[in-house]
Formats: sequence, structure tokens, C-alpha cells
Amino acid sequence: MIAGIDTKKKTEIQTSISIFTFKILQMKTLKNNPFLAAFLSLWLLAQCAPKEISVTPEEARAIAKEAYIYGNPLVDHYRIFYSYFVDESDPEFKAHFNQIKNIPKVYTSEDRAIQTPNSDTPYSMGALDLRAEPVVISIPEIEAGRYFSVQMVDGFTHNFHYIGSRTTGNKGGKYLFVGPDWKGEKPEGFDEVIQAETNLVFAFFRTQLFAPEDLENVAKIQSGYLIQPLSSYLGQPAPSQPAAIEFLKPLGREEQRSSLLFFNQLNFWLQFCTVHASEKELFERFAKIGVVPGQTFDPETLSPEIKEALTAGIQDAWKEFETFNNEEIKTGKLNSGDVFGTREYLQNNYLRRFAGAVLGIYGNSKEEALYPIYQTDADGQRLDATTNKYTLKMKADELPPVNSFWSVTMYELPASLLVANPLNRYLINSPMLPSLKRNADDSITIYIQHESPGKDKESNWLPAPKGPFVLVMRLYWPKEEAMNGTWKPAPLVRVQ
Repeated sequence: MIAGIDTKKKTEIQTSISIFTFKILQMKTLKNNPFLAAFLSLWLLAQCAPKEISVTPEEARAIAKEAYIYGNPLVDHYRIFYSYFVDESDPEFKAHFNQIKNIPKVYTSEDRAIQTPNSDTPYSMGALDLRAEPVVISIPEIEAGRYFSVQMVDGFTHNFHYIGSRTTGNKGGKYLFVGPDWKGEKPEGFDEVIQAETNLVFAFFRTQLFAPEDLENVAKIQSGYLIQPLSSYLGQPAPSQPAAIEFLKPLGREEQRSSLLFFNQLNFWLQFCTVHASEKELFERFAKIGVVPGQTFDPETLSPEIKEALTAGIQDAWKEFETFNNEEIKTGKLNSGDVFGTREYLQNNYLRRFAGAVLGIYGNSKEEALYPIYQTDADGQRLDATTNKYTLKMKADELPPVNSFWSVTMYELPASLLVANPLNRYLINSPMLPSLKRNADDSITIYIQHESPGKDKESNWLPAPKGPFVLVMRLYWPKEEAMNGTWKPAPLVRVQ
């Protein structure tokens, strides 16, 4: 876009340029009239010159900070969405829109696209394109006692709906997902009709794996998961399709931290999202710096002062995140249950949503899973296994309270990825309890260090990188005492 100029005015200018240029070029005297040629050149250059945003640098900086905090989860979501469902050359590519990719394995240290992946539940994934018609998700009957969930994530990264053991049970069913503009009647034969705020939706299936030898059973369940456009499900001709999307190449995670093209990617993704009524004034403010759904944001059209202000605004956003992380997350005042959820639950608290995306995008809503995070030890020191060793001791009556299962997973920093190790062990979870050694008082000690604690303790060893790390505990379908804070995770103690 031409920064600081609305769409109507931009169109008028472009039309004037085209008509004027055409008429001039028709003039036979142009090549013999150097004054006219010079005038035309200068006039055209003037139209291409940078146009100033109509706010002060100070205001631009403040709005940029606000827009970045709002938009970071959306832009990073687009990065992953693109690699999973658009770029066929990407090794992380899963499937085309309105199809499903079953992955009958768990994440390992070789998986690099998504930060803090879980290694408890084999995934199935799909992208729903709701622009042309509704999409059906079919679930087979699953045996009682095996946890599964389908987390529905909209373009804002809100968890707007769940299918699964907790919400719908294991009986199976048919679920119809419709876009924000759908006005139809509920068809017969569907358990639910769910309306999304955005036209592109991420469906995240998790199926519990009891042990490595259980993979065949998980694969059989996954084969029963289906994603189909409604016309295909009904055996009818497909409706006319919308225009093909001209996707932008996403910014990498590090590029997102400083590049002004971040705002162009935000504009691109926002065209698939319906602006919520509660955000109308917010987007009017964003428009002052050129953040407008579907429009091009070109940093080269901006003055040096405005570019500097917008860059500073991005850095201000990261500073606010660091303060929030240090004062709210690391201190335990807030946990994962406070940063993921529906729009209604988050109440437009964009800083919390930003923190959730940075610390572990696509985290579950607290009713589905809680993620106590160990970023420091019991003394408040950052975790680093270069020379340090740690223990996590849980008494029998202090184990995480869940309706399903729990796990503790190791991630290296700063990448927040799983750690390669000689045991190929990335976590310790409750299904492993029978194989863990117990202390005399029936408690369990997990040894967290880079080197083996010895053969007699390796059953309880969670290998750490030779460097900084973070631990994430996961409680699937947590009980009330976990959600209300009555239960507290055991402390992580550095061995003296």
C-alpha cells in the first residue's frame, strides 16, 4: 500500500497515473520534447516517493508495539501453517487443505519446525479451508481409557473448540465446521455445527500412546479420523472455489524479532480473519501505521524516522514480554492455563496470548491440559546442565492429579526443541510409572543431568543438554485441584 493513504485515494492515484501516462505516451512529440519527457519522469518519481505515515514517530512507536504484541502469535502461526500445509518442498509439509495427515510416531529431536512439541501423543493434523463450504471432521469410536483430543485453533491462535475424551467422549461422531460468514441450516446427521471466526483453521489431533509397542493400535485409530469438504462427504458436486491464495514466504522466528516485513505478513494473514467487534477501535489505531487486513505494508515507502520508530516499537514489545515472563510466568503467578484458550477466556489480553505463543505455541486450554514450566530451580537460578545436576522428587501423594495422564519433557534452549540423547528418551510420563524405581518412602526421584547418573538410576534419568534447558510438565485432562492451584508441582532441586 501507499503508507498513510486510504484504499480509495490510493486507487484514484493509481488510476490517474495510468491514464496520464497512457495519454502522454500517445503523444508523437514526446521523443522530440525533452522538457515534457523530463516533467513526466519527475512526476512519476514523485508518485513512487515514500509517503509519510500521518502520525508522529512517538505515536508510531507506541502503535507498533501494540500491533506487534497483538500480531506475533498470528505471524508465527502463519510460519508453521505455511510449512505444514502450503510448501510441498518443506520437509515439515503435512497435507493440502481439507485433508488429514496421520503421523503414527511421536516427535523426536529431528523435528525442528515447532517449539516445545509434545512427545506423548502421536499427532494427526489438518488445515480447514472454510471459504467455499463447510468441512466435516469424522471421529471413530475409541476404546475407553485411551485419551484423545482434537484441538481446533483459529487464525488468531484461539482454541475455539475441542472434540475429545473430555468434551465429547470416546463414542465417535461427525462434526461440521463452518466459516464466519456461513448462514445455513444445521444439516441432519451431525453431532455439532461449530462456527469459526476465521476461514483458515488448524485441526490438531492427539491420540494417547501407552508404550512403543502400542503404535500399531494408535495408527489404526488415526486411520479412522477424516477431514472432508461437506460436498465430498455428501457425495455432491463441489461449489465454485475461491481464487487461489498467493502465499507469502514466511519470516523465520528470528526475522520476526526485528524485520518490519513482520507487519506485511500480519496484514496478509489478517485477510483470512474476521475483525471482532471488540477490536474495531484497535484496528482503527493499527491502520495509522499501515496495519490493515489484506493490504501491502512496504517499509521502503516510509521515512527513516518512521522506520526507526516502528523498529523500536518491536523491541519495546519484546521488552514487555521479558518483563511479563520474569514477573508473572517464572514466578508461578501465572501458568499455561492463563495464556491459552478461547477469545472469551483470554478477554483480549494480547500480552498473555503473545507469551503463550513464544513459550509454546498451540498450547491447550487449561481444562484440556496444564503445562507447569520449570525455567528455574528451587533457588530461582536458570537451568543449565553444562555442569549442574538436578532432581525432581515427587511423593506418592504429590503426583500430578489428572483424569488421563501426565509427563515431564526436556527441551534445549534457546530453540525449545527436544534433546538428542543416547537413550532416545525425551520425557518421563505416568505410563512409565511401573518401570520407574521408587525410593523407600514410595516417592519417585527423576534425575535431570547431561551424563548418566549410573546404570542403577537410568530408568529414572531424563537426559539434559550440555547447556541451558527448560522442563515442561503436562497434565492431560487435569483435575480441579490442579486447575485451581491447590496442587503445586514438586520443586526442581539443584544437586549441591
